[in-house]
Amino acid sequence: MSPEEIVAALRGLDSCAVSDALDTLGLPGAVTALTPMWPAGAVLAGRVRTVTAAPKATDGPATHIASPLVATTEPGDVVVIDNHGRTDVSCWGGLLAEAAVRRGVAGVIVDGACRDVQESEALALPVFARTAVPVSARGRIVQEAMDERIQVAGVSVAAHDYVIADVNGVVFIAAGDAERVSGLAQRIAEREARMAEAVRSGRDVREVMHDSQFPTVTAEQR
Repeated sequence: MSPEEIVAALRGLDSCAVSDALDTLGLPGAVTALTPMWPAGAVLAGRVRTVTAAPKATDGPATHIASPLVATTEPGDVVVIDNHGRTDVSCWGGLLAEAAVRRGVAGVIVDGACRDVQESEALALPVFARTAVPVSARGRIVQEAMDERIQVAGVSVAAHDYVIADVNGVVFIAAGDAERVSGLAQRIAEREARMAEAVRSGRDVREVMHDSQFPTVTAEQR
């Protein structure tokens, strides 16, 4: 599958199915600390571009965090910022959101805090973070690196990995695993749909949810 086909497949799923697929394969990826900052509704899926944040160490002017990366993004990219879980200062705000939308960025994920949530919502730019705060990044944190491997809520993430995020949370998929994960997640979603239809038809939920009726999808199945 091409990257575009993988992203399209992920957009047809949800984070729960992808998390279940990772579980089945014994792979990491789901994070539990990040939530949507506004109710976007649609599933966010795309390829990752990473930013590493660090405290500002010198006096004087500095390039604003994430601006060098946003300036080089491609349509459909998802900006992922590692601010090491800090919630006392924002590392994403309204001006970055304006620039990101102009570049075609699909969404933003922050392991830390953001601000100007209402501006991202007005721009229809999905943002996932630990929280929102009014405190500016200026004079406090800077961009230490971009497109390098980072940690997001304990999960290792590299540039050009894949991510899916929705109302349930955020799940990362390593680039080398994306095709088999998306395929397995699709089979899991199909099983869930059959189970839901059985419940709607009047079957007892105890029977429907018993593995003898709808066997658990395994990695070996095709």
